[in-house]
Amino acid sequence: MLRQTINDLLAFRAVAQERSFTRAAAQIGVSTSALSHTIRGLEERLGLRLLARTTRSVVPTEVGERLLGVIGPYLDGIEAELAALGELRDKPAGTIRITTGAHAAATIIEPAVARLLPDYPDVQVELSVDPGFIDIVAERFDAGVRLGETVAQDMVAVRIGPDMRMAAVASPAYFAARPPPQAPDDLARHNCINLRFPTHGGLYAWEFEKDERALNVRVGGQLIVNDIALARQAALDGLGIAYLPQDYVEPDIEAGRLARVLATWCPVFPGYHLYYPSRRQQSPAFALLVEALRYRGR
Repeated sequence: MLRQTINDLLAFRAVAQERSFTRAAAQIGVSTSALSHTIRGLEERLGLRLLARTTRSVVPTEVGERLLGVIGPYLDGIEAELAALGELRDKPAGTIRITTGAHAAATIIEPAVARLLPDYPDVQVELSVDPGFIDIVAERFDAGVRLGETVAQDMVAVRIGPDMRMAAVASPAYFAARPPPQAPDDLARHNCINLRFPTHGGLYAWEFEKDERALNVRVGGQLIVNDIALARQAALDGLGIAYLPQDYVEPDIEAGRLARVLATWCPVFPGYHLYYPSRRQQSPAFALLVEALRYRGR
């Protein structure tokens, strides 16, 4: 009876997290009809409705959310310990899930992974590129990558990149039609390419600093994007001024495709850090990746 209940709870957790019988069934390796039958049986034994089903979605009821909150940490803990035991062998093994922004993924994470993985065929890395802030515990990521100044204090933070600067850039053609800004306040008279962070829903305020004077400038313009690659391309196309990581647009500046302005107003700030819960028990594979990413001041 206990074994059946645990299996049923695992099935319920999969459906509640995936919000789909089809995806949950694929995850745990059973048919959709068998999974539906399992959930109905569990609800009948408990005498409670755990899931609210519609034609478009499946969501936990209030009782289902309560049950998920109780069983989730226990099931996650059991799975984590079993995974750790399974990785106690000569070669590190297992899957490492990381959430990161596009810039860090391209400039830091992927190059390090490309050097690491050929030597460790049993290690798998899953990179999820997202411009917003993800709750890595709730979304079951092993770690996240963000700028050092944005990492929560209850996380372990490992520096994986150098200090950074931003650069305000636009095409020479754009500046040919209007004078370049001499100070951040001048941006009010320019077409600026805005970035929207989905987590907060608001537009990114451009941060400047000079002679101990800090400014957060809300700029305006015709184009709003949520991806730095789109912002760069829009700047190259002459649509306005973009505010992007300096190293990302350095080749365009050197080649004359983009012109930089307000350089003396762009301070250095802490670069990318890998962060993860302090209570996390590191697997050999995860520890290996941390060391591969650790910044050593090169």
